[in-house]
Amino acid sequence: MKLISNTGANRVIDALRQSFQSGASLDIATPFLSLFAFSELRDLLNHATHSRLILPLNPDGDLTLLGSAADRPARNRLHARWLARECANWIREKTELRQSSSLLPQSAYLIRQIETARSRIITGNCPLTTDGLGLAPGNQFSLIQCTETPEEVELFAAWYESLWNAMPASEHAKEKMLAHLQEYSDHHAAAVIYYQVLFQLFKARGDELDEERIVKSATGIKNTVVWKKLFKFQRDGVVGAIEKLERFGGCIIADSVGLGKTFEALAIIKYYELRNDRVLVLAPKRLRDNWTLYKTNDRRNVLSADRLNYDVLNHTDLSRDSGSSGDIDLANVNWGNYDLVVIDESHNFRNKTTHRDRESRYDRLMRRIIREGVKTRVLMLSATPVNNRLADLQPRAWLKNSSTAGWRRMKASAHPAHWWTCWVLTIFSSLTC
Repeated sequence: MKLISNTGANRVIDALRQSFQSGASLDIATPFLSLFAFSELRDLLNHATHSRLILPLNPDGDLTLLGSAADRPARNRLHARWLARECANWIREKTELRQSSSLLPQSAYLIRQIETARSRIITGNCPLTTDGLGLAPGNQFSLIQCTETPEEVELFAAWYESLWNAMPASEHAKEKMLAHLQEYSDHHAAAVIYYQVLFQLFKARGDELDEERIVKSATGIKNTVVWKKLFKFQRDGVVGAIEKLERFGGCIIADSVGLGKTFEALAIIKYYELRNDRVLVLAPKRLRDNWTLYKTNDRRNVLSADRLNYDVLNHTDLSRDSGSSGDIDLANVNWGNYDLVVIDESHNFRNKTTHRDRESRYDRLMRRIIREGVKTRVLMLSATPVNNRLADLQPRAWLKNSSTAGWRRMKASAHPAHWWTCWVLTIFSSLTC
């Protein structure tokens, strides 16, 4: 027997390529099967006259078809769907497949050269994965052996035959594997991918979205007019938003037009007011009256009994140091004393700085409200969170110089693509109705 170190030029894939000749058959027993390992052996497998494959296909089994962390560059090439389709074709046309009821303790590759009567067997810790073939770093303590004499081949071939015969022949196993590959090769709607991303990010926190735990009844929020006017799906959105505000310090509600973002935001505002927090609403000037109405003693105010008491300023007021905005004197505003800032039409705040010689309104929002004074939470509202350019996905203006503990924890603990999704998690509360 010859040992294979699975590094350098002494790899399993090198031994397979050297031993295989056109017209040979290839039998495999493996606990795992990676599409990217199959890609490296695809030409060899397609030239084989016939193959037998033993896989653990129990319901709880995980074949790691998309590989491990070492296969990230291969996944980034975005050809896994095509590989799944090619693998399915190989199994359908050239492979007999049998099912193991448990995980195989080791792997085996049996190359049969019928015409030349030369065969070779490779066995050991070498599954059909990139690390098992030696294409990616693997366990340095793995023991992999390759036969060198006909006697050794005969011994291990008998072992494979006994393993194969011990498993009942069933077309169901092959159909099950093909169905599994079909899931990877099918087209999926963009929305399904988006929901899957959210599920993977927050699947461990499903039980934490408990209404009573997040929205404390002792605050009296459930006795308010605005809470009673909310539909069930809107209350779910409010609960989710408050949970994100408390955990991350920021959240965006991006429901479609007509689903009640304003009333959801008013319920969140009332919740924090009941906790004696000070709230600021930033809105475009043309929408200012939409917000000031609900804090006035006006017959048109259906929430007058809630006595909402937040400040309302225009987006453009952030660029001013003096003058009045409604009944507020901008020269005397205590910007750093707001516990919650609600930004309506928040997609306007993704724009780049237009005046490089002086501080923009976005820089001022960051410096004077979020960074200074008390810890400030930010609730953003937008029905049109459309990205016009790649830079829109990078929240430089929000996180560049942030000093609050919540922002720092999020930046330090998450992947760059992860913390942006976490912080601006879109609350599609309509999905729950």
